[in-house]
Amino acid sequence: MTIPIDNTYVLRAALNSQFNSQLNRNLNKLNNQTTNNIMKTTIVEENNNQVIYFEGRLDTSASSQVQQELQPLIDNIKSDVILNCSKLEYISSSGLRIFLSILKSAKAEGKRVFIHELSNEIRQVFTMTGFISLFEFN
Repeated sequence: MTIPIDNTYVLRAALNSQFNSQLNRNLNKLNNQTTNNIMKTTIVEENNNQVIYFEGRLDTSASSQVQQELQPLIDNIKSDVILNCSKLEYISSSGLRIFLSILKSAKAEGKRVFIHELSNEIRQVFTMTGFISLFEFN
């Protein structure tokens, strides 16, 4: 007895495998670019916007500290938020979760979140995870 194989299922499985492989390659590439684990965030007000500058690697080990530093802003968003990523070297899923919590809080207050100066490598991570459609980019 032979079991019929749905070609759509085979195609979906192949694409999913290819997507995961590409995502892992990009994450590993970003991870290997630097061994510096220092993460610095700076929050300033510029042109009536709250601007957060990210510098370094927003990896799992840094994300809890960054979350604590940003929590007062997340709890009290008063204006549009700009996430300046010009010096962001790496972002993990924990870092993406922080970006998402900022976005959710801003939207709840009727505000917008813009991401500025995202590197091509990190932009690929945003694209592969679907985050590219959630944020506005400059």
